[in-house]
Amino acid sequence: MATKATQKPEVKKVVKKKETPKATKKTSEKKKPVAVAAVSSQPPASERYVYAVGRRKTAVARVRLYPNAEGAEEMMVNKRSSRAYFGTAILENVAFTPLRATGLANAFRVSVVARGGGLHGQADAVKLGVARCLIKSDPLLRPTLKALGFLTRDARVVERKKPGLKKARRAPQWAKR
Repeated sequence: MATKATQKPEVKKVVKKKETPKATKKTSEKKKPVAVAAVSSQPPASERYVYAVGRRKTAVARVRLYPNAEGAEEMMVNKRSSRAYFGTAILENVAFTPLRATGLANAFRVSVVARGGGLHGQADAVKLGVARCLIKSDPLLRPTLKALGFLTRDARVVERKKPGLKKARRAPQWAKR
């Protein structure tokens, strides 16, 4: 049993109240309503865009469609022309088939930032991103794009390597002795 000599003394906490100065009325200063000029937060109509993301394997494409007043095809991928970036007409056609299938290739300027994967994966990622942008700009295009298979996200990715195996499924060669 603890005696008074071995017990710790109790310490009481004292809480101090904060003193607040007395509020004084200010009747002389009244705020007058100030007219604020209406500033549009949206950029001009020529610079508005529709944005969507497309993915394939490890490639990610961020696509922007700008309305095109001139009517000439302008497709930029990573600040280069699409032909220069993809290198072949086949990959360029794969990437922008949703625009050509709907007949809107001249109606929009396309700006794409593509990262990851290879050129084939990036081309398929751009295709999905462009199709999603077209739906945002005009929801009536959805049945056409859906029937052509442009809205399906191809989820196939490379399978990971497992421990103890040489590749994802390839086992080391078995030896009897």
